[in-house]
Amino acid sequence: MLRKAVFPGKYIQGVGAIGELPALTQRFGTRGLILASRSVREQVLPGCGLDCRALGISVEAFGGECCEEELARVAGIIRETHADVLVGMGGGKTIDTAKIAADRAGIPVIVVPTIASTDAPCSGCAVIYSTAGVFQSVSYQKTNPAAVLVDVSIVAAAPTRFLVAGMGDALSTWFEARSCDRTQSPNECGGHCTAAGLQIARLCYDTLLAYGLAAKLASDAHIITPALERIVEANTLLSGLGFESAGLAAAHAIHNGLTALAETHAFYHGEKVAFGTLAGLQLTDAAPDESATVYSFCESVGLPTTLADIGLGSVSRGDLLKAAERACAPGQPIHHEAGTITPDRVLDAMLAADALGRARWGSRVHR
Repeated sequence: MLRKAVFPGKYIQGVGAIGELPALTQRFGTRGLILASRSVREQVLPGCGLDCRALGISVEAFGGECCEEELARVAGIIRETHADVLVGMGGGKTIDTAKIAADRAGIPVIVVPTIASTDAPCSGCAVIYSTAGVFQSVSYQKTNPAAVLVDVSIVAAAPTRFLVAGMGDALSTWFEARSCDRTQSPNECGGHCTAAGLQIARLCYDTLLAYGLAAKLASDAHIITPALERIVEANTLLSGLGFESAGLAAAHAIHNGLTALAETHAFYHGEKVAFGTLAGLQLTDAAPDESATVYSFCESVGLPTTLADIGLGSVSRGDLLKAAERACAPGQPIHHEAGTITPDRVLDAMLAADALGRARWGSRVHR
C-alpha cells in the first residue's frame, strides 16, 4: 500500500479573512452560490460587510441536515442558477453538504466555517445522515476543498460550546492516527499514513493540551488571543489534515454507534467523539497516566467524561449494546485497532470510561 496524504488547495485564517471571499470566488468561477446556515444568513453575512447581490453571488439557505434529500435539493439549485463555484458557509453539516453537492456537480467548493466545532472544513470526506440525524455513511470526494477561509473574529463571536466541541473532535486525532500507524491500517485517503500526517496529528494533541483551557477562557469572553488562534487552527487545519492523512479508529466508530441512540442527538459531533476517545483508551489498554491526562483535559474545558454527559445517564445496557454493535459494523474504523474488536469489548470499554469519569467527578466533589 502506498503512503498517501491530502490537503486543501489553500488555507487562510485570521481576523477579517472573510474579506478574501469575493476574490477567492472569482478565482475559481464566475457564478458563485453560497450555501448558508441560518446563523450565517441572519448574523454573519449582514455583519461582515459583504454585499453578495452586488458581487453576483447567490445565497441559499441550508436545510439543516446533510442527508440525501437535502443533497438532491441543493443539486437542483446548482443547476437552476448555473453556479460554477459553491461556497459552504456555516457549521459542519452545512460544509459537508456543500462538499458533496459540489463534488457531484463537478464544481470547486470553498469552505468558510463560522465555528471551529469540527475538522470537516479541510477534508475531502463528509458524513451523510438520515433526515432524523442518524449516521448512514461516509462520502469521499474526488478532491479536497479548493480553499478554506477561517475568519477568527467570526469564530470568536460564536458560543464557546462550539469551540470546545471542536477540541473534542480534535482530541481523537492523535490516538486514532497512532492506532492506524501501529496496525498499518489505511488512512482516509486509501493509503498508509505519511510521517507528515502522523506528526501533524501529534502536534494537534500537543496544541490542545497546551492552549485548550486558555482558548476556552478567551472564547467565553469573546476575545481574540494567540491561544484562541492556535486552537482554531488545531480544530480546523491540524485535526483535518491529521485524521484524513493518518486515519480513524475507535473514537469515531463509537461516535457513529452513539448516533443510533436518540438521546445523543442534542449533543455535538465533537462531544460524542470525546467520549469515544475516552472509551477508545479503555479499549486499547492505554497507560493510566495517559488516560488521566486526557480525562483532566476534558474536565478542564468541559468535554463529556461520562455517559450522562451525552444524555445517556439512564440508558439500558441493551441500548448501549446496540450502539456498540453499530460501532463494530463492517467497514467501521474501529477495526483499525489491534486485536479482534467485538461489540461486547466495546460495550465494556464504554462502561469502563463512564465509571472512571464518574469516579473522578465524585472525588472532585468530595475534596
